[in-house]
Amino acid sequence: MTENSQLVGARNWKVTVAYDGTDFHGWQVQPDRVTIQGAMADALSRVTGERVLPQGSGRTDAGVHARGQVASFLLRAAIPAENLQRALNRTLPETVRVLSAEIVAADFHARHAVVAKTYEYRIFRGEICPPWTARFAWASHWLLDVQRMQEAARLTMGTHDFTSFAASDPDLAARRAEEGGEPAREGNVRTIFDSEWREEDELLVYRVRGNGFLHYMVRNLVGTFVDVGRGQIAPEDVARILEARSRSAAGATAPARGLFLDSVEY
Repeated sequence: MTENSQLVGARNWKVTVAYDGTDFHGWQVQPDRVTIQGAMADALSRVTGERVLPQGSGRTDAGVHARGQVASFLLRAAIPAENLQRALNRTLPETVRVLSAEIVAADFHARHAVVAKTYEYRIFRGEICPPWTARFAWASHWLLDVQRMQEAARLTMGTHDFTSFAASDPDLAARRAEEGGEPAREGNVRTIFDSEWREEDELLVYRVRGNGFLHYMVRNLVGTFVDVGRGQIAPEDVARILEARSRSAAGATAPARGLFLDSVEY
């Protein structure tokens, strides 16, 4: 919580935020770097005069986007929700939008209360990736067998140790367990509820819903599924990669620009 958490009369706010992460160094505030969290804190300060640090549901990495990031913070200002939303959107960069704002129970926390998250990854498969898509998809010219990729994706459903798909830097992985998020409290075991690919015209879209995600986990899964689609490994090899619990067993990390935090459930 922020320093304002000790102030009598402060109200707990929940906001849902969408952003184009291309020009930001991720969610988490960093010295001398432009971040989403920093932009939100600056906007709140200009609008309300209060310096608070919004707590996000997870720390998306540099270049990663969000359709439904959720953040919470405490404010003393007595401002209607629609006015706060409007004022923040006038103050924030155009690449960051507050989709909704509401006052919630005092014990709500955007990160601690998460039940599930859904991420989406987009691959562009056409001959020429248009400029309006280039920032939001991985332009790939490989011939990909979608059926094989679908079979591989299904093997990740259920509860598994996802060490093979976590960040290779052990210090970083320990410090940031979510897909750019909070420290791990349960090792590298996560539960995946849904994992599937679908074709949308020239886009190949991967959607995954789970109770939590390790740092780089979604992008490492995608990189491995692409290896399956290219015929480099078999779909059933995903089970072996999971059992190996070694980052070197899985595929390369897919580029950040194709990844979206789609929604957060509480």
